[in-house]
Amino acid sequence: MPCPSRSDELVFFVNGKKVVERNADPEVTLLTFLRKNWTLFSSKSWLLRLPGTKSACGRGGCGACTVMVSECDALSQKIRHVSITACLVPICSLYGAAVTTVEGVGSIKTRLHPVQERIAKSHGTQCGFCTPGMVMSMYTLLRNHPQPSEDQLMEALGGNLCRCTGYRPILESGRTFCVESNGCQQKGTGKCCWDQGENDSFSHGKDRDISTELFTKDEFQPLDPTQELIFPPELLRMAKNPEKRTLTFHGERVTWISPGTLKDLLELKMKHPEAPLILGNTSLGLEKKSQGHFHPILLYPARISELSIVSKTSEGLTIGAGCSLAQVKAVLAETVSELSGEKTQTYRALLKHLKSLAGEQIRNLASLGGHIISRHRSSDLNPILAVGNATLNLISEEGTRQIPLNEHFLAGLASADLKPEEILESVYIPHSQKWEFVSAFRQAQCQQNALADVNAGMRVRLEEGTDVIEDLSIAYGGVGVTTVSAHKSCQQLLGRHWNELMLDEACRLLLDEVSLPGSAPGGKVEFKRTLVVSFLFKFYLEVLLELKKLVKLSSVSDCLRFPEISDRFLSALEDFPITVPQGVQRYQTVDSRQPLQDPVGRPIMHLSGLKHATGEATFCDDIPRVDKELFMVLVTSTRAHAKITSIDLSEALELPGVVDVIRAEDIPGTNGTEDDKLLAVDEVLCVGQLICAVVAETDVQAKRATEKIKITYDDLEPIILTIEDAIKYNSFLCPEKKLEQGNIEEAFEKVDQIVEGEVHVGGQEHFYMETQRVLVIPKTEDKELDIYVSTQDPAHVQKTVSSTLNIPINRITCHVKRVGGGFGGKVGRPAVFGAIAAVGAIKTGHPIRLVLDREDDMLITGGRHPLFGKYKVGFTNNGRIKALDIECFINGGCTLDDSEQITEFLILKLENAYKIQNLRLRGRACMTNLPSNTAFRGFGFPQGTLVTECCITAVATKCGLPPEKIREKNMYKTVDKTIYKQAFSPEALIRCWDDCLDKSSFNSRRVQVEEFNKKNYWKKKGIAIIPMKFSVGFAATSYHQAAALVHIYTDGSVLVTHGGNELGQGIHTKMLQVASRELKIPMSHIHICETSTATVPNTIATAASIGADVNGRAVQNACQILLKRLEPVIKKNPEGTWEDWIEAAFEQRISLSATGYFRGYKAFMDWEKGEGDPFPYYVYGAACSEVEIDCLTGAHRKIRTDIVMDACCSLNPAIDIGQVEGSFIQGMGLYTTEELKYSPEGVLHSRGPDMYKIPTITDVPAEFNVSLLPSSQTPLTIYSSKGLGESGMFLGSSVFFAIADAVAAARRERDTAEDFTVKSPATPEWVRMACADRFTDMIPRDDPKTFKPWSIPIA
Repeated sequence: MPCPSRSDELVFFVNGKKVVERNADPEVTLLTFLRKNWTLFSSKSWLLRLPGTKSACGRGGCGACTVMVSECDALSQKIRHVSITACLVPICSLYGAAVTTVEGVGSIKTRLHPVQERIAKSHGTQCGFCTPGMVMSMYTLLRNHPQPSEDQLMEALGGNLCRCTGYRPILESGRTFCVESNGCQQKGTGKCCWDQGENDSFSHGKDRDISTELFTKDEFQPLDPTQELIFPPELLRMAKNPEKRTLTFHGERVTWISPGTLKDLLELKMKHPEAPLILGNTSLGLEKKSQGHFHPILLYPARISELSIVSKTSEGLTIGAGCSLAQVKAVLAETVSELSGEKTQTYRALLKHLKSLAGEQIRNLASLGGHIISRHRSSDLNPILAVGNATLNLISEEGTRQIPLNEHFLAGLASADLKPEEILESVYIPHSQKWEFVSAFRQAQCQQNALADVNAGMRVRLEEGTDVIEDLSIAYGGVGVTTVSAHKSCQQLLGRHWNELMLDEACRLLLDEVSLPGSAPGGKVEFKRTLVVSFLFKFYLEVLLELKKLVKLSSVSDCLRFPEISDRFLSALEDFPITVPQGVQRYQTVDSRQPLQDPVGRPIMHLSGLKHATGEATFCDDIPRVDKELFMVLVTSTRAHAKITSIDLSEALELPGVVDVIRAEDIPGTNGTEDDKLLAVDEVLCVGQLICAVVAETDVQAKRATEKIKITYDDLEPIILTIEDAIKYNSFLCPEKKLEQGNIEEAFEKVDQIVEGEVHVGGQEHFYMETQRVLVIPKTEDKELDIYVSTQDPAHVQKTVSSTLNIPINRITCHVKRVGGGFGGKVGRPAVFGAIAAVGAIKTGHPIRLVLDREDDMLITGGRHPLFGKYKVGFTNNGRIKALDIECFINGGCTLDDSEQITEFLILKLENAYKIQNLRLRGRACMTNLPSNTAFRGFGFPQGTLVTECCITAVATKCGLPPEKIREKNMYKTVDKTIYKQAFSPEALIRCWDDCLDKSSFNSRRVQVEEFNKKNYWKKKGIAIIPMKFSVGFAATSYHQAAALVHIYTDGSVLVTHGGNELGQGIHTKMLQVASRELKIPMSHIHICETSTATVPNTIATAASIGADVNGRAVQNACQILLKRLEPVIKKNPEGTWEDWIEAAFEQRISLSATGYFRGYKAFMDWEKGEGDPFPYYVYGAACSEVEIDCLTGAHRKIRTDIVMDACCSLNPAIDIGQVEGSFIQGMGLYTTEELKYSPEGVLHSRGPDMYKIPTITDVPAEFNVSLLPSSQTPLTIYSSKGLGESGMFLGSSVFFAIADAVAAARRERDTAEDFTVKSPATPEWVRMACADRFTDMIPRDDPKTFKPWSIPIA
């Protein structure tokens, strides 16, 4: 147990100010400390509260909480700056360190730092929640490298996630600091070398009014390194005379002991043999968070210099166990540059994995010793160290000893492991030798910052001058509970020649020894088995190639012959490079006659951009703690379908700080609906269903109490998780939706060919950076409540709270300042959390704060509906589709939510861009025992239309024609009517298609792709171009209404309020642009405070891409009313200023406040008749993507993407292009990497960034071009603009179809059937297994009836 004696003082600096913490708790992280703590600055107690550092995942996986830590090395006296994730760093580890947060870098109140200025002015912020972390990663890079390379920039940002921007503008801002730039030298001149399409439009002079410049670099202030915060002199003095005594910090449950000498450490380890050593907390911290484990005593050896010593000899390299992985990387890179190639093979293999292991922040924290000792199943370094004959140097009070890092150590055998009193002092890695070859391999869900599915280290030493195996060592990660060594197989292969016979025998032996059961954790069993032998084949080829080079350089007998490597096989040896994305953004400039003061159509910076970059933009949980505030934590079901037999709260209520537990019986009004309860009563329908909520004085106390609540269940049957089971049990949420035209049966009889197929599309997690959160503050009278909530629909929150508490709506005010991303996930669910928190506030009489952890958010809230589609398509031999029958089933989860509307939208949008005379479209929403799926960007279109495009691809395959020819042949060509009889003109659609074909040089690149594929067997390229007709808006007129309130104050300043919510899409910026144009005053005169139900009532959700459309009309209406009132004043004094007119108007008693209103676009749909005008208008677009796949691993790289989007007259091209790019990258994630994994019991495995992979900065296409279609008009919308929030999502499927194109090329070459079941996402697993070859054929396959899989497909 922790010793009750007094703690030492913890001394460190934050933003240049000294912090003295006298009661440091080892369980408190730096993130918590920065955001919430009272602390001691010198002799005064202040609230530290620096909310710029954001809480997003709590696992170090997203980078939102990045800060810079600076320390002075006691030996070298050099100051080292590193970026770290504050959510993993215990404050007790910061003794003698200086922490810099985003607030310490710069402020809008004092001085902006160039990093902050440039990321904002380069349009690198949207919702802004990730921006402080991005700023801190770049800032740390610049402190170390004032003129970094582009590769260093990519590396620095590799650990930061963004869900909004698509990363391109963030990189653009960082590249302005880089010493070299590969960007186009013509950019900004209106021309670009990449912008020359096949028809070379610039040479014809028709694009003179097109701009490719979204910001002006000349405006940026220069970077001056001399102006940075100095390292605190006090800490320099402390480093010169380091504290040698042991420091101890006692917490409530944990004691942290930091010895100052190696002797003290060894004594402590002898005294506390069970106490782990902790350095970066990247292993223990995650263990504590995910499993609730904690250790009563922690030993922190960071101050012991002996653990960080690096020594080099002629035989090898010794690296201290306390060195961070970033330091190890630097040491290895230096060693490789100093030694000959034959000596550095192991070091180069380690370097290869260190570049992709986690993100920069984690590499700065994690230690070499911790990485080795934790023996993680997916360790990237242990397999290489094991085959490289690394030795572990151990030390204890009894002395030193060495043990090999071999299969016995990795298996944790007591005879080969550390003794309890021993510590790992250093690791010895010998040089490789001549005739020895070492390689490393890994395959993960994505290229960077992802745990490997399988990794491997392989080493072979051949008898000198021969190809005979003298020594062989192979180790794998990801295929067992720890690193697995294939020792037996290697022993059996000694003495064999390095040839095909050996390879075949080795594959057989490995598959037998490295056995993986069908129920193995992590799933992907057949894929992993295939990688085991695929990696060996890559190694076989690598050694052959190096052997040939070695023989040429050596005086080896000419009679030595090796197997020939076909030139077509050589590309198998090339890893995909990580490249800095380049590209061009094109948009039409405003008319030269437009007044300079009029901002409409100009690339105006996001209104909150600078505040995002400085951390001064306030989000819901950034609101300071309210007096007497309590914290709420939710308790969820652990069963998928069960009866609740008892709930025992007694232990929880006895815990210190616990105030109450809110249950269904505490709800004074209605508990949701009959089919969708706020809190479960008697029965639960899914894992993650809300049962009750703990209210306590702190979040820690509330979380601990939830673990003490005992709920017993009786399981109920059936448990339905998959669409297949739902169909079997006839389990549906609503009636079938159907549209039909023509005579489909008759048409099928007359066609030349018929193809039938299936498509499975997985779900998608919203992964908004800011999780669900709400603060409810009860007022002292009239049952009034103030609710601060992160939502897209505050009116819905207001109504739900009203019915839950049984009080009138007018007593409840919902406030939304800004939302850290929504994507549809904050339309319905925030009302549930707001209502439960409100019940807690009313019952306790205290303000209630409810903030979901990332794991709980992902478990509870649902996401995009998984889809199963079946199609039957009839067509002529030349590719004309005559009949198409599509039936779709979506997995709706356990309650209706938005599933019926999504089914309707799915059916309405399925035809996409194609005119098919005989067409039948049907859809059903399945009821399953999963959390209810809900609205998500695109609202059914991204899943459903993938089925349609798969039909097109299938037809192309059967006709022997390219898919783009089939698309072109069946596209709408003239003014026509959709299947639901809505008239439209496809002119802009055709222009987008033609423009995309031209700008992407599609036809010539198609030829190049085919040439590449002929020359390469193991790598294949694919290219695809996809058209899009996306319908905007809701299918009901009442959902298109909007209101605004505009006040003009007597000083001439203007306050605008409207019904839209700022989600990152720049709606407030656009509303100010509208108001500025209408009132004819600068934007600087106008302000938007927040969205509030008290100022604009009865609002509609900010969704369906129409927020700016309808609210812009309302703002326009209000401004026009005001300007009409001011007309007599202006007429009387035409030369007066705005301020003069306002002052005169006030004197004349003219109202300076107006409500604007827009009645909405007309929209309706009659499902009985199957016709209507459900959508106000369409957005058209086209995207072309080219990829390259590795047939041996399933990996892919995105070579190039070109997008052309019909925005008509963009209100703000910078914002609109940002929306297109961001939605494209999010869609690309849906179709390639984002995979939800559910257990057979209905438990979501993928509940954080470690297992659920949204695109990272390295996933952006190497060339990424976006063009807004010029000279396009629509009379319906404000200033002829269009809403682009969702449409780009589906264009991400161009990457999917490019991958499918590459897979098809591989299958054709291997004489494998070309028609195969299409599954999205196109993960490495799907790609690898679809590229069937001799390695996929040789793996063992399990009978599904003989085991229970780790996860099941729910689509």
